[in-house]
Amino acid sequence: MEQIPPMLPVLPIRNAVIFPTVSMPLVVGRQRSLQAIQAAEESNSLVLVVTQKVLIPGDPVADDLYRVGTVCKIESTTDTDAGSRQIVVTGIARYRIAEFFSGDQQGSKRYLQARGEIVGDTVSENGVRSQALLNNLKSLAREILELLPGTTEPLIKLIDRVDDAAYLSNVCAAYLNLNLSQKQGLLEMVEVENRIETLLSAMKKEREVLNLQHEIRDKMAERLNKAQREALLREQLRTIRTELGEEENGEAADELLERIEKAGLPEEPYKQAQEELKRLRSLPPASAEYHVIRTYLEWLASMPWQVSTRDQIDLPRARAILDEDHYGLETVKKRILQFLAVAKLKNDLHGPILCLVGPPGVGKTSLGHSIARTLGRKYIRASLGGVRDESEIRGHRRTYVGAMPGRIIQSLKRAGSRNPLMMLDEIDKLRSDFHGDPSSAMLEVLDPEQNHAFIDHYLDVPFDLSDVFFVATANVIDTIPAPLRDRMEMIELTGYTSIEKLQIAKKHLLPKEITAHGLAPHQILLPDETLLRLITHYTREAGVRELERKIAALLRAAAEEIVMRSGAEPIASTEVDPSAPLIFPRIPEPVRLTVDQLTRILGPDRYVPEKAERAMKPGVSTGLAWTPHGGDLIFLEATRMPGRGTLTLTGQLGDVMKESAQIALSVARSSPFLISNATRNFDFATQDLHIHVPAGAIPKDGPSAGVAIFVALVSLLLDRPVKEGLAMTGEITLRGAVLPVGGIKEKVLAAHRAELDTLILPKRNEPDLDDVPADVRNQLKFVFVDSIEAVLESVFALRSSRLQKVETTGELSTPGSEHPPGAVA
Repeated sequence: MEQIPPMLPVLPIRNAVIFPTVSMPLVVGRQRSLQAIQAAEESNSLVLVVTQKVLIPGDPVADDLYRVGTVCKIESTTDTDAGSRQIVVTGIARYRIAEFFSGDQQGSKRYLQARGEIVGDTVSENGVRSQALLNNLKSLAREILELLPGTTEPLIKLIDRVDDAAYLSNVCAAYLNLNLSQKQGLLEMVEVENRIETLLSAMKKEREVLNLQHEIRDKMAERLNKAQREALLREQLRTIRTELGEEENGEAADELLERIEKAGLPEEPYKQAQEELKRLRSLPPASAEYHVIRTYLEWLASMPWQVSTRDQIDLPRARAILDEDHYGLETVKKRILQFLAVAKLKNDLHGPILCLVGPPGVGKTSLGHSIARTLGRKYIRASLGGVRDESEIRGHRRTYVGAMPGRIIQSLKRAGSRNPLMMLDEIDKLRSDFHGDPSSAMLEVLDPEQNHAFIDHYLDVPFDLSDVFFVATANVIDTIPAPLRDRMEMIELTGYTSIEKLQIAKKHLLPKEITAHGLAPHQILLPDETLLRLITHYTREAGVRELERKIAALLRAAAEEIVMRSGAEPIASTEVDPSAPLIFPRIPEPVRLTVDQLTRILGPDRYVPEKAERAMKPGVSTGLAWTPHGGDLIFLEATRMPGRGTLTLTGQLGDVMKESAQIALSVARSSPFLISNATRNFDFATQDLHIHVPAGAIPKDGPSAGVAIFVALVSLLLDRPVKEGLAMTGEITLRGAVLPVGGIKEKVLAAHRAELDTLILPKRNEPDLDDVPADVRNQLKFVFVDSIEAVLESVFALRSSRLQKVETTGELSTPGSEHPPGAVA
C-alpha cells in the first residue's frame, strides 16, 4: 500500500471487473493501453484497472469509465505475434478516482492517468453477525462447488480454511456468473456485510440454476430420442435465461418484428404486437404457447392495415361492364349506377349496404364481381350459408386450441386490401343455436357507426372496416332478422323471361361452355328454336343454372360426335355398339344441334306447359304463387260428396291458406248473388266439400290464393269449368273485396313461361306491372278486379243485379278493368 503513488496509469478493460486479491489474465492491444503497461513496468509495475461502461471502438475517454477501479500489480507480460501483449495482474486494493488526466496527446504519454484514494473494506463491529454471514457464504460456495462438474474437492478444502470475510467475498464476486453492472456494484460496495448479503442473494439463484442443471443432466442419462433431447435442452436454456433475466433474440422474432414494422400497424395493435413479441422471445420453440403466440403475430403482420386500392368511378365504363357481364336487370343496374354517381360526387363510397335479393341463378353473386370491376377494387366472397356459430363471424379467443379469426378477418387477409368489395353470400341462411347468434355479430360488421373499430375475438385489437364495400345476397327477406335487415338497402332481382334467357344463353352461357368443353365456336351451331325449346320444355326456373347444365349436356354429346368423326377412338370403345346410329348424321362440320335431337340427347320433355298439361274441369282453377325460386303455378281442386257439411283441406297448407279457404266458402255461402245463381239448390248441411292443392309434399301458405279457391268452389257449384289459359291471384275478404298481393312480377313471368294468355289480378296491383318486361306484357291479357262480382263476371260471365244496375246508369261499364295484350296502364 505504501508503494502506491499518487498518480497511476489507467488500463481500461471491457467485459470484466477485477477484484482485490484476485489474479486475471488480460490481452492488451490498444496503443494507449500498451503505453500505460510500459509506464507501469518502468516504475513499480502498478496499474489502475478500470472497467468501461459501454463497449465502444477505439480508446475510451474519462466519461466512458467507472469511477471505482482496482489497483493491480503486473505479475507477468508476454508479447504476441499480433503486436498485443498478454499480461497477468493481481488486484491489490479498491481505488476511488477523483480525477482523470489525458497526458501528452502529442508525445509518448498519451495514456490516461488518474488521481484518487485507496478505499479499504469496512467491517461491522457486530462480530457474531459477521461470522454468521461468513459461514453462510462458505456454505453456499461449498454447495455450488459440489454441483459443478469436475474435481472441486481441493477448492472446497481451501474455502473451509478461509476466515477472512473480505477476501472470500472478493473471490466469490470475481468468479460468480454475474453481469457487468452487478459486478461493478460489488466492487464499489466497501461494507463487507452488505457485499456478502448481495452475494448470498445472487449465489442462491446460481445454486437453483445449478440444481436444475443437475436434474436435467440426470434425466439426460436416460435413453431419449432426438426430439426429446432437443426439447430438454431448450427447456434448460429457457430456465437459465429466466433465472438470469436474459431474453432470447431469435431469428423468428426478428423476422416477425420486421414484418410488423412494414405492415404499419396502428398504435393499439402495434403495442399489443410488441408485448407478444417480448413474450415470444422468452419462450423456447418447443413450447406450445410459443406456436400460439407466433401464429397470432403472423396474423397481425399479414393483415392489410395500410394496403388499399384506388377507386375508379367512371359511369360510362361501369355501365359497359355491367352490360357486358349481365343481360337485362335494368332496374338493378340503374340503382348501382345511381349509387356510384353519388359516391363520385361525395368522393366517398361510404353509404348504404346493398343486399341483392332474388331466386337462385339470377346473377346476384356475379353482380358483386362486376361492381368490384367497375370500382377497380379487389373482390372477396364470404359464404354465410349455414353459419350458426357467432365465432364464425367474430373469431375464437386464443385460449382455445385451434383458435382462428372469423370469416370477416380471414376474407380481408385473403383479399390483401383494407377496402375490397366483400360479397356476403347467402346472408339469409344465417342460423342461431346454443353457440350464439351470428346475425347479432353481423350487426356490428354492417353498422357504419361501429365497424370502424371492429374487434375480432382472435386478434383482440380494433380493425377498421369502414372502407370495405359490403354487398350481401339473399334468396328471401323474411328470414333476415329485422335489425340486420334495417342496416341494408334491398335490391330485388326477379326471374328472367324466356326471351331474356335466350339472350343470356347466346351471349354468355354458350360461349362459356364451348370453351369449357374444348370446342371452337365454328364447330357448333345451336339455333334459337333449339334454345327456346330447351328453355321451355327442359327447364323451369327463375335463373339459368339448369339451362347451363342442359347446354353442357348438349355440348358433351357434340364433342363425342366430333371426336368420333375425326377417327379418334372413344375412351370406352369396347362399350360402343358399332351398329348403333350416331346421334348426329355424318355431315361436314359444324355440328348442328336441332330440336329433333333434344329428345335423343336429353330424353323426353321434362316440363309441359301447364295449360296443355291439365284439362280444365268443374271445380278446378289455376292460381299464381310466389316462391324463393321465382313464380309458379298452382292448381286448386274442389269436389263434393254426401256427408255432414264439413270442409276438408289437403296439400300441406299453412294456417293462412286454410283461413283463405274458409273465407272463400263463407263468401260463397253468404253472397246473395251466388245464392240466387249457384248455391240455391245446394244443401251445404248434407254435402261435404274437399279442397286439395296438388304437390302435397311441398308446404304452401299465404293469402294470395283466396281468389283461386273461391273460383274453384264456384266452378264446382255451377258445374262449369274455368276456361283454359286463365290464372288468377288475390286475397279476398268476408265482404267480397279483392285485396292486393305481392310478387306480381314473378307471378306474371311464371304465367308467361306456362304459355297462359289471361291473368286476373287485384286492381290495386295494376302499378306493379311497370316492373314486368314489355315483351311479356304484350303477350298477356290482364283483368283487374276489386270484388268477387268482378271476378265472377270475368270468369263465368255472371252479372249481379248491382252490376247491371250500375251499368245502365253509365257509372260503371264493366265489372273488371280489362287490358288487352300490350295495353297496360
